[in-house]
Amino acid sequence: MATGGSIYSQVQHKDKGPHILVIRLSAMGDVAMVVPVLSVLVHTYPNLQVTVLTKAFFRPLFSFLPNVVVYEADVKGVHSGVLGLGTLARELRDEEVDVVADLHDVLRSNVLKSIFYFYGIPFKQINKGRAEKKALTRENNKEFRQLKSTHERYAEVFKELGFPIDLAEYQPPIKRKLLPRVHDIVGKNSRKWLGIAPFAQHKGKTYPKDLMEKVVEALSENGKIKIILFGGGKSEKKQLKKWEDKYENCLSVVGKLSFAEELSLISNLDAMLSMDSGNAHLAAIYGIPVISLWGLTHPYTGFKAFNQPMENCILSDIDRYPMIPTSVYGKKIPEGYEDVMRSIPPDTVIKKILEVL
Repeated sequence: MATGGSIYSQVQHKDKGPHILVIRLSAMGDVAMVVPVLSVLVHTYPNLQVTVLTKAFFRPLFSFLPNVVVYEADVKGVHSGVLGLGTLARELRDEEVDVVADLHDVLRSNVLKSIFYFYGIPFKQINKGRAEKKALTRENNKEFRQLKSTHERYAEVFKELGFPIDLAEYQPPIKRKLLPRVHDIVGKNSRKWLGIAPFAQHKGKTYPKDLMEKVVEALSENGKIKIILFGGGKSEKKQLKKWEDKYENCLSVVGKLSFAEELSLISNLDAMLSMDSGNAHLAAIYGIPVISLWGLTHPYTGFKAFNQPMENCILSDIDRYPMIPTSVYGKKIPEGYEDVMRSIPPDTVIKKILEVL
């Protein structure tokens, strides 16, 4: 077993092993990127106890990890505001936390940092590389280079706490057994299962609907592929239902499955087509090949899905749109960059999918 640093030495005498609190709230993709890192951590240090502070919804993500539990952050209820965060800190202190790994570094976690400092509990935070990302995304004098991945930045926090890990040791979990409801909805056949998650939080990294439909149509006509559509929300559900009704080998699972059921399905896919968004990271946990489409963002920002090859990242035309990436999350759309993803031909996407399958 790897050896830790000073903090590890201070707490390893405990019968149950050191207890690490991991803070990562926010969006699904950010939380999903924690999973491979924690997997390596708990397999490198099998006596560790890990509590992940996050939304209750994300609990199924961590269910296959030994010695890892989720503590719900009810930030809109009992844990809201400074007083609520004080309550949360006391609750976590009573869980006998030894050290804290803050993988978020936002206002809420900084309030917790101050309280844990008062309790005398060591607290380390992620270095988000804000200056490097600003240099990468600025319009003038852009420093166009690959930055550290978010996974590496997460791992650095554990190293600072005395628990260095090697992400190259990650082993994806075995495919989840398909839950009965998934069988009922998806059925069984010999076709390749291709997941398609055509949406993203921001327009700047969402492939145009008409172009995506051309991809769906061509793959449906292939006859050897079952297309499974992922999304969420009323408008997305409505759109994917149209494609389900229109194309023979196409199925939308929006609103039909729980999150745990979706994960069991994703773990059994043959490939996933996704934007720079959460579903890419979910599939990567299980070692599923991910083909990702990139608009105003870029893999150089460090958000490429874990262990996925660069050649599976299909990029917009940077020669025509040299300001890419314009932001880390795709929020900033400069004038003239509204249709940047139209520079990715559907045929290019289809060819890559067939190559991967």
